Amino acid sequence: MTATPMRETRQQATDSHRRHTVVDSPYGPLTLVATDGTLSGLYMTGQRHRPPEETFGEPDPEPFTEATRQLDAYFAGELRAFDLPLRLDGTPFQRAVWAQLQRIPYGETRSYGELAECLGKPGASRAVGLANGKNPVGIIVPCHRVIGASGGLTGYGGGLDRKQRLLAFEKSGRDDTTTLF
Repeated sequence: MTATPMRETRQQATDSHRRHTVVDSPYGPLTLVATDGTLSGLYMTGQRHRPPEETFGEPDPEPFTEATRQLDAYFAGELRAFDLPLRLDGTPFQRAVWAQLQRIPYGETRSYGELAECLGKPGASRAVGLANGKNPVGIIVPCHRVIGASGGLTGYGGGLDRKQRLLAFEKSGRDDTTTLF
């Protein structure tokens, strides 16, 4: 008997070996999660759709050396594109949206409608928004680069203030705000 893709995803997450660590950032602490040694989560404090802490596995900084190095370089304004293996568990549609997010260049934005059109589903901007909100690897999979059709900031799991700061940082190469999370 063949399992459905959704069941396989849940089973993979259940059977996997998970570890996590917490790193500092200009946007508050970031919890990094690895599944079987591959980065599968980056969560901000207070983030909407943040999984329960008990699902993150044991604390262990070892699987995150390269992710931490690249995040440090990004926050220093020295890295514009992440090059990390990722494990993005989700539905086929969610994974397609997350792949499109990774194609948005540093310092640029796209609307939910533009992403829906890129996926060949021009009427699916709301579904794109829902998938965007469930992105398990924020910042590295740059869901903060998605804006509303009018050009305004709309929803962000990490909060609109963080979204605004991340976009401003990418445009200027520095974070001039003093707000800490």
